Amino acid sequence: MEDIVGSPWSERVSGVFAYESSKVDWCEENYRHSEHVVEYFNTVSNLIFFIISPMMLYLLHPYARERHQAVHLVWLMMVFVGVFSLYFHMTLSFLGQMLDELSILWVLALGYALWFPRRRFPSFIKDRRSFGRLVLIITALTTVSSFVKPTANAYVLNVFGLQLLYVLRMEMKHCTDPKALRLAKRMVALWVLAITCWISDRFGCAFWQELNFCYLHGIWHILIVMAVAYGTTLIAFLDASYEIPYSLPGIQYWPCDQWEVGLPHIVLKGNTKLRKEC
Repeated sequence: MEDIVGSPWSERVSGVFAYESSKVDWCEENYRHSEHVVEYFNTVSNLIFFIISPMMLYLLHPYARERHQAVHLVWLMMVFVGVFSLYFHMTLSFLGQMLDELSILWVLALGYALWFPRRRFPSFIKDRRSFGRLVLIITALTTVSSFVKPTANAYVLNVFGLQLLYVLRMEMKHCTDPKALRLAKRMVALWVLAITCWISDRFGCAFWQELNFCYLHGIWHILIVMAVAYGTTLIAFLDASYEIPYSLPGIQYWPCDQWEVGLPHIVLKGNTKLRKEC
């Protein structure tokens, strides 16, 4: 009987953990700064997830407490995105790639389930719980299908992101708050810069290698985290305006609101406790 350690199945399983077992390789030169880290800057840049995520958890807590504690799951999941992205770029393993991409998929799914506007639900959906179940089914099917052609996963995720941006654009047509409008413009600017870095690193690698500047994917990590921070705050503001208008939601910036730069967050100016008692 063939030894299980040397069996084709065990070799296949161990292969998904192996360094550079993924077919995806970014522009940064491999092993340049460490023999244990394949893409050093792409790995280190993921530290931004562990800085911004706890701060956004804290800043959005008043809104989450009033609206739904599940809102915290978005930024908790972003921590896992950071962990898996760090692992992926450190090893370029197939397992790292899949964990990275699937964690992003589930963050997007959670955003859909929590914040997708009720008035845009399909006609056969009557409440958010049913919509959440639909999102869960679609996400589970997408998770399974992601193993069919893993190299296409990143492009599918970007398509989902574009669809969310389209919905947000449609919702902003009904918004007149000047701070929200400025926040939307900054969020789009950050996203455009981020996706430009991603595309340039993916398809313009030879050009950037000529310039000896192969760090655009790491810059993408930093920009996309900031774009998500701006985007989730904007979506939360719109959600609070529709679902809990008595809370009189507003947008402020940390550390100084007068600057209108930094980390945006929601403040609830209304007497929500009084409303609950009525």
